[in-house]
Amino acid sequence: MKKKKDDLTARQLDVIKLASRGKSNKVIGKLLYITDSTVKAHLTAIYKKFGVTNRTEAAIVAIDRGLIPRQDSEQP
Repeated sequence: MKKKKDDLTARQLDVIKLASRGKSNKVIGKLLYITDSTVKAHLTAIYKKFGVTNRTEAAIVAIDRGLIPRQDSEQP
């Protein structure tokens, strides 16, 4: 199976799932045992792949593409 340019890595998928739940970069880093800077780098790569500029837009795209089930994202 050929990987598409806009496919997320497993780690990027972990990051966007947590970000869609409203977790901060610091919390995501602690949960995934990575630094805040690494979380930011993953988010930046996700934004570029999805053609968006922030975590909210990225979460919406991930949900729309079926990468994150709707129930995975918290509703206020």
